[in-house]
Amino acid sequence: MGKALRALPRFSLTSDATTEIVLDSGEKIALDGQVSYKVQPPQRMFVELKSDRKLRQLFYDGTTLTIYAPRLKYYASAENLGKTLGELVTTAAQDYGIEFPLADLFFWGTERAPGDQLTSAIYVGAGTLDGERIDQYAFRQPGVDWQVWIAQKTSLPQKLVITSLDDPAMPQYVARLHWDTTSAMDAKAFTFVPSEGATRIRLLPIEAVAVEADEEESP
Repeated sequence: MGKALRALPRFSLTSDATTEIVLDSGEKIALDGQVSYKVQPPQRMFVELKSDRKLRQLFYDGTTLTIYAPRLKYYASAENLGKTLGELVTTAAQDYGIEFPLADLFFWGTERAPGDQLTSAIYVGAGTLDGERIDQYAFRQPGVDWQVWIAQKTSLPQKLVITSLDDPAMPQYVARLHWDTTSAMDAKAFTFVPSEGATRIRLLPIEAVAVEADEEESP
């Protein structure tokens, strides 16, 4: 699977996902959403996160990462976050707290894949998913159980289930992946152009936010 992902010259991906959140009462609520990717390795990517409650777009043209909220018309940018998409995903999370959904897609097949963290791996068996023959695997690592369904024909992941073990309610994240690896892409898709009325705001690193918070709390 890792080799197949790293060999893709470009791809579009749509993920229909369900995320469970746990209320203070312990009750679990399932929230549906959709994630769309347009990716042209090693340095171009567009992501859209869409649900009834939120719409966000992320553009990366190889130099600048821009986050845009189309409904609110606010955007913020940061530069020089990495030479590869894997570095971008890692730096954005560490420095700015920006978590890319399905981030492991950019790590599998590289030295960043969490193979050394696995404590258990099971081949569940073969089956069919959306009319395609797949192999199902289940893995365990500290704090997380996860499963992946891999297409036998393309070796690409078709479904992911991630179960958090850190919460007694064990909430799950479920994503079904739909791939397009052949359609051409317009380079303009990766470059953000502000729409009329859009306002730029600051994107602060996590450390700067922490410093400002400390200063506000100081007498």
